[in-house]
Amino acid sequence: MADFHALQIQAVSRLTKDAVTLSFDIPESLKSTFRYQAGQYITLKTTINGEEVRRAYSICSTPQSHILQVAVKAVEGGLFSLYANNTLKAGDTLDVHPPEGKFILNTTGNTYAAFAAGSGITPIMSMIKTTLETTSHRFVLVYGNKRPEDTIFRDELLALREKYPDRFSIEWIYSQSREDNAHFGRISKPTVNFVVKNKYASWNIDSYYLCGPEAMIKEVSAVLQENGTPESHILFELFTSSEEGEVTENLDGSSQVQIIVDDETFELTMNQEAIILDAALDADIDAPHSCQGGICSSCIARITEGTAVMQKNQILTDREVAEGLILTCQAHPTSAKVVINYDDI
Repeated sequence: MADFHALQIQAVSRLTKDAVTLSFDIPESLKSTFRYQAGQYITLKTTINGEEVRRAYSICSTPQSHILQVAVKAVEGGLFSLYANNTLKAGDTLDVHPPEGKFILNTTGNTYAAFAAGSGITPIMSMIKTTLETTSHRFVLVYGNKRPEDTIFRDELLALREKYPDRFSIEWIYSQSREDNAHFGRISKPTVNFVVKNKYASWNIDSYYLCGPEAMIKEVSAVLQENGTPESHILFELFTSSEEGEVTENLDGSSQVQIIVDDETFELTMNQEAIILDAALDADIDAPHSCQGGICSSCIARITEGTAVMQKNQILTDREVAEGLILTCQAHPTSAKVVINYDDI
């Protein structure tokens, strides 16, 4: 995956007791390479304890700021997240892949709303600031956390609300703390109905952006559609997925697989029960990847010959699948020969 570039960390800033921002120094020669849109993510690569580690993190800065910044929340047992929170410092270097992702702010409407939980605020933060700083549009944020002190970007969000009181509104939700001017509990059906049918019923919200746990995204999306919101107006990004996925096709054969990546062609024979990306990595092919869980889009490729089936797909549209795109981290080959092209996307 030749697109990784070594970038120096300009600053590591503490957000909460278990979350930091990493700000990167972008050389002039790479400015165009690292241009991004609000909502996109970057993949970070490094070696920890002799093991190569790749992780995808949403960009929380804005394109107009000319800064590249991500927020990393420490999770129990999280190899990279703990390393970022406890070890990384200004001056350290990480390999960084250019921005990618399809969870992008659409500025054609006039009013937007976002439902975010925990670290799901990171891409939403970029969207909020971009909307407020570059347009005259309005934005409603529904933001769930355990307690105020656990809330990433709380102070910055309060400052934005004070600066743009007519265009930016926040509904705070805390599951473990009862606070004034905040809701108690979790983001759920009553929360969505409060926004859509009650407090913001007259705002005529054009687009909804959802980021957080899978269960929250499914419930919010379902309630929005019950209230008449077209599915195409609901965009979401998963940080984790609970779905294992399953394949009903018979996978008891083997396939000859040709993989095209970075203008090179590789060939291998693999069992159809295996995952295409896993087989490629086992063969020392530097195929694009990050989460390996079907929740980012780093491993997308196009099938130009043969067939494959995905265990699960929470990213690609039916049209994209029909055009031959697959998530190689979820795909099994199902024909005697399969050609996978990472360059043709």
